Amino acid sequence: MSERTARSAGARIRLAVLGMVAVGLVVMVGALYAGGGAPQKPADGLLGAGLGVSWAVLVLRIVADAATVATAGALLAVLLFLPAKGGRLGAKAIHACQDAALAAGIWAVASIGGLITTATVILGIPLSHLAEHADSAGQITQVRALAVAVVLTAVLAVILSGTKTLRAARVAAVLTVAALIGPLLTGHGAIDRTNLWSVLATVSLVVHVTAASAWVGGLGAVLRYSRSREAAEIFSKLALVCAVTIGITGLLTAEIHLDGRQGGWGLITQWVTTGYGVLVLGKALAFTALVFIGWQHRQGTLPRLATGDPAAFRQLAVLELLVMAGTIGLAVALSRTP
Repeated sequence: MSERTARSAGARIRLAVLGMVAVGLVVMVGALYAGGGAPQKPADGLLGAGLGVSWAVLVLRIVADAATVATAGALLAVLLFLPAKGGRLGAKAIHACQDAALAAGIWAVASIGGLITTATVILGIPLSHLAEHADSAGQITQVRALAVAVVLTAVLAVILSGTKTLRAARVAAVLTVAALIGPLLTGHGAIDRTNLWSVLATVSLVVHVTAASAWVGGLGAVLRYSRSREAAEIFSKLALVCAVTIGITGLLTAEIHLDGRQGGWGLITQWVTTGYGVLVLGKALAFTALVFIGWQHRQGTLPRLATGDPAAFRQLAVLELLVMAGTIGLAVALSRTP
C-alpha cells in the first residue's frame, strides 16, 4: 500500500468513527426525550449539578463505549485473524495493539470524566463543590466502579503500547473484559431487588454488553485490518454467536426490568405504553435490521469476497456500523430512562 493510499484509508476510517459517534449521540438525545429520561433543570431553589454536567455524563458514556468497542475490536483482530509466528506478533498485529492502546487511553480519560460528572450528579451539587464532598463521592458505588475502570484502562493502555506477543495480547483481552464489566454491576441495569431475578438481570446484562462489544468491535476490526475472505468468515461465525446471545439476553433483561415496574408480562403490556418499553422496542427493531444485514453478508458478501472483490464487505459493513452506533445510543438512553 502506497503512502498516499494509506493516508486516504486512514482518513476514511477517521470519518467513519466520527460518523458513528455522531449517529450515536443523535439517537441517544432523541431517545432520551422520547423515553422521558432527558436531564431536567433542578427545581427552583436547588443548585443541582446543572444541565451541562448531566448531559456530559451521557456524552462521556458514548465516548467511553466507542473507545471500548475500538479496543475490543483491535484485540479481536490480533487474536483471531492477524497471524502470529512462534507467539510473536507480526507488524500489522503490533499496529493493531497500538491502535488499541490509543483507544484504551481515550477510554480511561472518558472514564475519569464520567467519574467526576457522575459523582456531581448523584450528589446533586455544582461541579465546583465536588472537592468539598470528596469523601461522600468516594462512598458511591457507581463512582467506585468507575474508579476501578480508570485504573484498569490506564494499565491496559500501558500494556498494549508495548505488546508484541500473543500472550500479552491475551492478558490485555482479559483486562478489557474486566474494565467493561465493573460499571455494569452497579449501574441502572442492576435491579435494586436483591434476589435471583436481580442476579439474573445483572448477569444477562454483562453477557449482553460483552457480546455487543465483540460484535461491533469485530466488524470494525475486519474493516480496519483485513477484508480477506478468511477474516470475514471468522467474523461471520463470531457475529452469529453474538447475535443469538444478544437476542436472548436482551429479551430476558428487558422482561425482568419491565415486569419489575408493574408486574405481569412487561414486554407485552408496556413496550408501547411506557418510555422504557418504547426504547426497548426501538432497540429490538435495530437488532432485527442488523440480523438482516448479517444475513445479506452471508448470502452476498462472502461469495463476492471469494471472487476477489474486497470492496464487497465494505459496502454493507459501513451501513451496519452506523446502525450499530444508533443501537449504542439507544442503549445509553435506556440506562438513563426511568
